[in-house]
Amino acid sequence: MRRVTSSLRWKIALTTTAVCCAVAAVLGVLVHNVVARQISGEVRKDLDRDLEAALGQYQYGTTNGAVNSALDPPGLPRPLRELVARGQTGSMVGTHDGKPVMWAAGPADRSALAVWQPYADTRARLRDIDTAILASSALAAGVVALAGLFLAGRISKRLATTAAVARRISAGDLDARVGLTKGRTGAKESDGDEVRDVAAALDSMAGSLQGRLEAEKRFTADVAHELRTPLTGSLAAAALLPEGRPKEMINDRLKALHLLTEDLLEISRLDSGVERADLARVELGRAVQRIVTGTRSTASVRVVRDAVVLTDRRRLDRIMANLLVNAEKHGRPPVEITVEGPVVVVRDHGPGYPAELIERGPQRFRTGDPGRGRGHGLGLTIVLGQAAVLEIVLDFANAADGGAVTTLRLPIGKLTPGS
Repeated sequence: MRRVTSSLRWKIALTTTAVCCAVAAVLGVLVHNVVARQISGEVRKDLDRDLEAALGQYQYGTTNGAVNSALDPPGLPRPLRELVARGQTGSMVGTHDGKPVMWAAGPADRSALAVWQPYADTRARLRDIDTAILASSALAAGVVALAGLFLAGRISKRLATTAAVARRISAGDLDARVGLTKGRTGAKESDGDEVRDVAAALDSMAGSLQGRLEAEKRFTADVAHELRTPLTGSLAAAALLPEGRPKEMINDRLKALHLLTEDLLEISRLDSGVERADLARVELGRAVQRIVTGTRSTASVRVVRDAVVLTDRRRLDRIMANLLVNAEKHGRPPVEITVEGPVVVVRDHGPGYPAELIERGPQRFRTGDPGRGRGHGLGLTIVLGQAAVLEIVLDFANAADGGAVTTLRLPIGKLTPGS
């Protein structure tokens, strides 16, 4: 209930209803006062005529001709009696014989000559008017509440659509658009519809962001492709150099540049979304042990419980090899790998991952702590991209007692009968 009433739709509806009720209450009080004053004024006019007639008859020595009139009647209200004692006339509502009446009194020698009229019907009329005002106010509040709920629902729905598209864009779906401006030709940039303006601004931002990212991807792919040919020629030319330290240094730099180019090409393919996994059922524990042996890593492997997973062997090799290289290059031994079902945990005992990496994930060409020469370069970026292709859930963290911890959760491969 709290979640529902905290939504924008209900806030607008409740605010509109509250304002309508406040306005209805103020108008109801004003109408009640005006009508009550008018009705009471009519009764007072009749009583004033009766009192004037009774005073005239009293001056001529008779009081029997007036209806409902008497000298110093016992039921005359005290305030009215005191007013007459000061030589003034007045009127007020009171009771006579237990029934509501309106009194009017004036001075007659040293006594108070009073007349009265029944007031029960007048009170009933006022109650009927108050009931009509309350019913009208309730009806108006209900209509306004429904109208506010309808209008707020339309606004809330459009805002919810905009928020959902924003979340899709933040998740990487740059083709997502709100599209509230479709079908509107000749509309101004801002026509007073703030929700439409926000949606248009979000679509514009998404289009601009998509264009920039696409340009960045094309630039990365073009640079990598352009570098591959001269690098291949340079490696071939370096092989013709005489043996010695200069040749070794040149070959080392060229090989490093060649690996960087291949990494950039792999990242550009992953970014383009054209990579498809060649899935097969793999015994995860054996596969991890084979990868560690093949990379000649010193990492230890502990298989708590083996499992058959659905994955691409080549891409899994790439992921594990990059994680091992990162752990051995930027961490400290011992490097430990634990396999428990479809979950693989790679841990070193170094200073751990930078806080930025844990918070935002691997980012290409970003280093963690330049002072210590730490960084994750392209290796972990490739790990993240390949894991997305294989639908592997990745988690980067630091152990409580020090060291980087990478957790991989692979999809389980379900064997079919006879396989």
